[in-house]
Amino acid sequence: MIIFPAIDIKGGKCVRLIKGDFNKITQYKKSPIEQANEFLNLGFKNIHLIDLDGALEEKPVNENTIKAISKISKIKIQIGGGVRSIDHIKRLLDFNVDKVILGTAAVENIEFLKKACDKFDNKIALSLDVRKGYIALSGWKKQTDILASDFIKKIKNVNISRIIYTDINKDGTKSGPNFQETVDLSNLTKIPFVISGGVSSINDVINVKKSKYQNIEGIIIGKAIYDGNIDIKQLSKII
Repeated sequence: MIIFPAIDIKGGKCVRLIKGDFNKITQYKKSPIEQANEFLNLGFKNIHLIDLDGALEEKPVNENTIKAISKISKIKIQIGGGVRSIDHIKRLLDFNVDKVILGTAAVENIEFLKKACDKFDNKIALSLDVRKGYIALSGWKKQTDILASDFIKKIKNVNISRIIYTDINKDGTKSGPNFQETVDLSNLTKIPFVISGGVSSINDVINVKKSKYQNIEGIIIGKAIYDGNIDIKQLSKII
């Protein structure tokens, strides 16, 4: 199982939100680059990186920071936030990121998702950000009437490298991930799933790691690390 420490970037700073609310934002002292290096030094090889400004402006914004982090050796980055075109994807992949995350553009245009997955083999991850079963878009500000389960059935045969499932109402709350919902959705496809949102303790991570669900590929951890609820050194020992 892959453990993805998360770095959210806004205005070049490392931040975290609660339930995707930009009015409930916490800024942290370390820069995104400093944070990425700390994760690497502790043994983490994968980082979940989100350009929050990009999500709002519908185009990658913090490219200099993304590029600098991608140059750190021995680290794999999955990057999302505002990716809306093939050119956006290519530009990010040219920075040598491992995977580009599509969300809004993929949900609104499945043909675009298929084209991206065909053109960039094993480089496209799909982000499904869900509120009470329904997908939200555009930095979680646009609520749709699309059930996540219905959408997964439509794209289950697309060549997507992984699906990142986030329960928005859990995100940033440190109240525990929506494990059951993730498992239920992962059973609808063979595409590997990554759990995101609400991770609160080492036990959450251990429980996922010990689970017998082969389609759960990893877990993303954000606020619990930054606020000290999870000891990052202890976490690094169960990678």
